[in-house]
Amino acid sequence: MKVLVVGSGGREHAVVRKLAQSAGVDKIYCAPGNGGISVQAQPVAVKATDIEGMVAFAKQEGIDFAVVTPDDPLVLGMADAMEAAGIPAFGPSKAAAQIEGSKVFAKGLMKRYGIPTAAYEVFDDPKDAVSYLERTGRFPAVIKADGLALGKGVVIAQDLAQAKEAIHSIMEDKIFGQSGNQIVVEEFLTGKEVSVLAFTDSHVVVPMVSSMDHKRAYDDDQGPNTGGMGTIAPSPYYTPEIAERCMKEIFQPTIEAMNKEGRPFRGCLYFGLILTQEGPKVIEYNCRFGDPETQVVLPLLESDLLGIMRAVREERLGETEIRWADGAAACVILASGGYPKKYQTGFPISGLDEKGEHPGVIVYHAGTKREGDTFLTAGGRVLGVTGLGKDLPEALEKAYRAVGQITFEKAHYRTDIGKK
Repeated sequence: MKVLVVGSGGREHAVVRKLAQSAGVDKIYCAPGNGGISVQAQPVAVKATDIEGMVAFAKQEGIDFAVVTPDDPLVLGMADAMEAAGIPAFGPSKAAAQIEGSKVFAKGLMKRYGIPTAAYEVFDDPKDAVSYLERTGRFPAVIKADGLALGKGVVIAQDLAQAKEAIHSIMEDKIFGQSGNQIVVEEFLTGKEVSVLAFTDSHVVVPMVSSMDHKRAYDDDQGPNTGGMGTIAPSPYYTPEIAERCMKEIFQPTIEAMNKEGRPFRGCLYFGLILTQEGPKVIEYNCRFGDPETQVVLPLLESDLLGIMRAVREERLGETEIRWADGAAACVILASGGYPKKYQTGFPISGLDEKGEHPGVIVYHAGTKREGDTFLTAGGRVLGVTGLGKDLPEALEKAYRAVGQITFEKAHYRTDIGKK
């Protein structure tokens, strides 16, 4: 089969690497791809959000199966467009992708169907939002842009001044564009955060190995939110008892709610959870594989990924066996200095071989380009270095040992992934 993977980051590299292990795959294309992905898949110079261009390429090349991984093209309806053109696709429809595309929709869904989440209010006028916070005086408060914002549209305001600044930036300065036309103001929940990705064909839900992301830029969870600075799997806090409760109270009810709304979800549904004293609650949904969670979850998958994806699309997930390896995985992100704000690119990366790899670990390329046998930085998050081990300490030791041997100018990474 000829397979097309849409996207260009570390998540896409993880998907490409796992698909390359499938016996049924003859050739993989990745649009637009990146330097590291180009070793295993043919890059295609089409933007991930160019639906017309992507469908035209898929038809021209006779693509047998398309995997749409980023949020933007899914929310724009790329999976629907592929299917309409006769190309089987993995990824939710535009209607189902609204579960991530609109925080307002997602919170309303949870409220309507009794799915546990933080208490919230929705605002389309910044003055009303400020008045509400002045009146309640409850801080910290969580302020979220309604639409997509590259994983950076959430601000935890410690006081009224920070809240006003966040509301002004999102709703008036429009730092996230139209995504900031509405905001959600939520109560701040305390507890351990857990990410659970799940395959679902709109009937059956099969959770993957749990993971824990580290969103803040600096050690000790300091600094601004990023797309993710590292992750571990499985989460030591996600016990079998909690998993059973999540299936009963969150996972299956979410799938049933989406069916009742006329938005059946087929693809990978990401549950961002927080384990509170009252029990697990939903922080957010994503309509796709998480980044960098995918970089620790997929290395532990022993079953054929293409086979699972086809079963999801054909609504026969219930008859598909999915196996996971024992042990643990840890991913440390090497980022450009200054990320997630202003940063420079174009620096040569040392410590990688001609295939962009390093012995003893898996190196996922997120923001790189390739010139001959040299890889250069080309993004904010540059590499995800994943170590595998019998337990978390061994996985972390492998990842950090490699991180110490891979360098580029102004490289930045957290030194405390998995420590807490």
